[in-house]
Amino acid sequence: MKHTYKITGMSCTGCKGHVEKIIGSVDGVTGVTVDLDKAEAVVEMEEHVPFAKLGEAFEADRGHYGIALPGEEKKGCSCCSSDGKHDASHASAKKGSVPGSGVYYCPMHCEEDKTYDKPGSCPVCGMDLVEAPSPRRKKVSYTCPMHPEVISDQPGSCPKCGMDLVPVEEEEEETDEHYIKLLRKFKIAVAFTLPIFLIAMSEMLPGDPVGDWLPREYWNWIQLGLSLPVVFYATWMFFERAYRSVVTWNLNMFTLIGLGAGVAWLFSLGGMAFPGILPEQFKSADGTVHVYFEAATVILTLVLLGQLLEARAHGKTNSAIRELLKLAPNTATRVVEGKEQVVSLDDVEKGDLLRVKPGEKIPVDGIIKEGKSTIDESMITGEPIPVDRGEGDTVSAGTINGNRSFVMEAEKVGADTLLSQIVDMVNSASRSRAPIQKLADRISGYFVPVVVLISVLTFIVWAVYGPEPSYVYAFVNAIAVLIIACPCALGLATPMSVMVGVGKGAQSGVLIKNAEALERMNKIDVVIIDKTGTVTEGKPSVEKVVAAGGSGGDEVLQKIVSLNSHSEHPLAQATMRYAEEKGVEPVQVNDFESVTGKGVKGVHSEGGQDKALALGNDKLLEQLGVKLPEALQKQVKAEQQQGKTVSCLSEDGEVLGFVVISDKIKETSREAIEKLQDEGMEVVMLTGDNEDTARAVNETLGLDGFKAQMLPADKLNEVKRLQEAGKKVAMAGDGINDAPALAQADIGIAMGTGTDVAIESAEITLVKGDLNGIARARMLSHKVMRNIKENLFFALAYNALGIPVAAGVLYPVSGLLLSPMIAALAMSFSSVSVIANSLRLRMAKL
Repeated sequence: MKHTYKITGMSCTGCKGHVEKIIGSVDGVTGVTVDLDKAEAVVEMEEHVPFAKLGEAFEADRGHYGIALPGEEKKGCSCCSSDGKHDASHASAKKGSVPGSGVYYCPMHCEEDKTYDKPGSCPVCGMDLVEAPSPRRKKVSYTCPMHPEVISDQPGSCPKCGMDLVPVEEEEEETDEHYIKLLRKFKIAVAFTLPIFLIAMSEMLPGDPVGDWLPREYWNWIQLGLSLPVVFYATWMFFERAYRSVVTWNLNMFTLIGLGAGVAWLFSLGGMAFPGILPEQFKSADGTVHVYFEAATVILTLVLLGQLLEARAHGKTNSAIRELLKLAPNTATRVVEGKEQVVSLDDVEKGDLLRVKPGEKIPVDGIIKEGKSTIDESMITGEPIPVDRGEGDTVSAGTINGNRSFVMEAEKVGADTLLSQIVDMVNSASRSRAPIQKLADRISGYFVPVVVLISVLTFIVWAVYGPEPSYVYAFVNAIAVLIIACPCALGLATPMSVMVGVGKGAQSGVLIKNAEALERMNKIDVVIIDKTGTVTEGKPSVEKVVAAGGSGGDEVLQKIVSLNSHSEHPLAQATMRYAEEKGVEPVQVNDFESVTGKGVKGVHSEGGQDKALALGNDKLLEQLGVKLPEALQKQVKAEQQQGKTVSCLSEDGEVLGFVVISDKIKETSREAIEKLQDEGMEVVMLTGDNEDTARAVNETLGLDGFKAQMLPADKLNEVKRLQEAGKKVAMAGDGINDAPALAQADIGIAMGTGTDVAIESAEITLVKGDLNGIARARMLSHKVMRNIKENLFFALAYNALGIPVAAGVLYPVSGLLLSPMIAALAMSFSSVSVIANSLRLRMAKL
């Protein structure tokens, strides 16, 4: 038996896993499935387990999560870390909360899509949390151009002079608060580190001029004093993160930084306080201890510089989202009783009539009611050529009107607009993890302990076999090993590429639901496509209506329209438009039934008698036991061989005629299919249409195969068959009947012009609904995966080469040693180089 319960307090996949463990530990529970989005748990039991018993298991876990019967939810704590324990310092935001309004995430996605409601550092890797862009528009104020002291939060006229108020947008800050804070600390660190460095380096100058002013011992104390603001203020956060990494055993880059710089600073302090305990190798000729305050402070300052550059670069990785956010205007012109009034976009409601003037951005999604224009949709679809739109056509928020004015009816506003959904999808996908990142995670898990071991071995080898002063060489080289190692670059390799790639896809009209889909798209062998709305334009039109015996065409059309008046299918809508043009009105039809993949049925009254009507394909006629006359059969066959769709009308088992509907093949379909085939993929069409129509389309497009008269279950089974044969399958469709196959395929690709059900079932959505988008998605996947591999190579090669050099392997051959300060500089720039390489994806051509 199965029972469903509501779960409270979950915010991430770590929470989900912990809740599954809690429930799974209860005796009698045989299985549990937790849905994070729905906050539900489906529990399987051999025999009924009392709800109180489940509640006790949650109470034993200290109440961090809650379980309740549906409709009786109680509040739970969502402040948890990846192990499910309460974390007061980083309260997690609920999944789905609006990012950017104080919501932060780890750039390395250590806890997958977990977010935090305040800035800080990641509890796993220690990296600074990054603030996600906000899909909310900035509040706009309005002022009078003649009287700037007049400020209003609504458009209108000036109370002093009557002039229209104009919007005054606050200039967008180029840097965030975190960056400014780091910059301030960096300036302080440089101000105190530079004198320390000059004092230390002066000893190498001929005659040691600084040493003539004061004994070197006093200069050491001055260096100590100057180092205090650097260590205990500007860079103290590195030591805090290092301590937390050791306590939680999440060893990371800051473990190595804290250990290396900390040892250098403490050694210097200890040597000054207790000089007698150190070997003579660490002392100068006059007995003064050699200190390493300059090494410690320069290392810390350079690491801080790296953090500063990373913070700056992270802002660029989200640039695609920010550019999308700028597309939405702040105001709209509402038409009320023939009068126009400028209103805030927040005040626009569904059903409002809005005037869009030449050159303006379209404020919300809707339908044109009056007028026509040319719309630039490139910012949404990625297509550079403007499209013509007229009465009855849909328009999307953020697109730009051409040189004509029109009136539209608002259909979707606020978060329901296509633009808002795109921003939300891009935000979510940017924080998801690609499977390839598991490789980096496994390597990172062993990285820090191995580096520490290499550092210890370096010290021992130099101390035993190194030249005099051997202990000094051993000490310096061991620190250099700790400092140059950079697990951070390894961790950033995947998420940075994913973030930039997802944003690039959105700008090109390819919406990626998660990083896993982006990776899998690169491995696809077979692309399955639907016909109507995918290969074709999805705007079918009636060519003609043929009556049996050659007469009564209007009567046949009336019965066809009467049946189709209850259907939302595109073919049905085409017959409705045709009947309207012909002036044919539908009659009453009862007991309407839609037979999926076959047609429609109903009953109408004629002459006081009920008669059964049916309209559909060969399968529907066969199901009803209706035989198509030979003369009509030849006509139907001839139309189908030309790639047209034919639906036959029967009444009480007798065929009255048929309707011929054509749907133009998209101009870009052939080009897109050739691109996919050039990439080595098979392109197969599965359609519910008849064999002859499907064959005609197949021959026109040069497909690798097709199957006709496919019901939803048939499409699903065909996907399964290909997968069982070892193929990686992508399915592209736009209708409800495609949803099962979309969900089963390795990659589901939905046409943005299709149904919401199809889009929800798919991992990739093509905003324009063009097969060229599949080629773009494939190219994007290829480029992102190549970029990730480049990043991983750079990170691994950097560490593989840098660590041995820091350990001194080149010294016996070339006498080359690596200063810890140079190692720190190289380490800082390694992460920046990974981010810079990821940013190259912004310039990729799809």
